[in-house]
Amino acid sequence: MIDQKTAPYAALLLRVGLGVMFLAHGLYLKFFVFTLAGTAQFFGSLGLPEFSAYLVFAAETAGGIALILGFRTRLIALALIPILAGAFWVHSGNGWVFSAKGGGWEYPLFLIMASVVQAMLGSGAYALSRDIGETGDAYQVEPAE
Repeated sequence: MIDQKTAPYAALLLRVGLGVMFLAHGLYLKFFVFTLAGTAQFFGSLGLPEFSAYLVFAAETAGGIALILGFRTRLIALALIPILAGAFWVHSGNGWVFSAKGGGWEYPLFLIMASVVQAMLGSGAYALSRDIGETGDAYQVEPAE
């Protein structure tokens, strides 16, 4: 049974956690740590078009902000899955543990599952907008009885 009193807050915590993770990987790592040029060079070394690094950076950064704010959460969570699938592909040859050299594949796989769960749950409490298919008020949670 799902606890109807706490479920909106659980969705909120998942949404904000995913949003912060996308900002950390997009804005912080790709922009500040590795730089966009360095990230593009890394993408090129994988056989990917270098310009795709800029698209991934933009999607992770904008998607992270949208998730934190609760803007079209279901759509954004689903739209970011191909980026996570790409990360899964990049790390798939490195083994299970993400602390392994080059990082393992379990963290990207977990994030794919978390994004699917977020898309299934919806925005939760304190969201900027309601998603298609959501019922009730996404802006405020019903008071506990």
